[in-house]
Amino acid sequence: QVQLVESGGGLVQAGGSLRLSCAASGGTFNPYGMGWFRQAPGKEREFVSAITWSGGNTYYSDSVKGRFTISRDNAKNLVFLQMTSLKPEDTAVYYCAYARMTGLIAAERYHYWGQGTRVTVSS
Repeated sequence: QVQLVESGGGLVQAGGSLRLSCAASGGTFNPYGMGWFRQAPGKEREFVSAITWSGGNTYYSDSVKGRFTISRDNAKNLVFLQMTSLKPEDTAVYYCAYARMTGLIAAERYHYWGQGTRVTVSS
């Protein structure tokens, strides 16, 4: 069983930056890819970004493309989400997730989820 723990969330003003981290532990860590999703109050969970673990191919939702950057540290089983030019509409709980197969945009492809880290962007 893989455990995922997110960190790095907080309160930031619009236009600011945050860097989220996701640390994996336990089990056999060998994902096809890792992803970030978010859920704003009253809204459904939505895809933010993903990265394939071996090739490092990256994917972004249109709403964050050009502002967010996903990266990984294969040696330390870490995933990062660098968020810049933050907007109030980025306010949400951000979740890290582990996928065993392709189709990284779809939440149902992910098998393990972290507990989330809250990001609040003030206007």
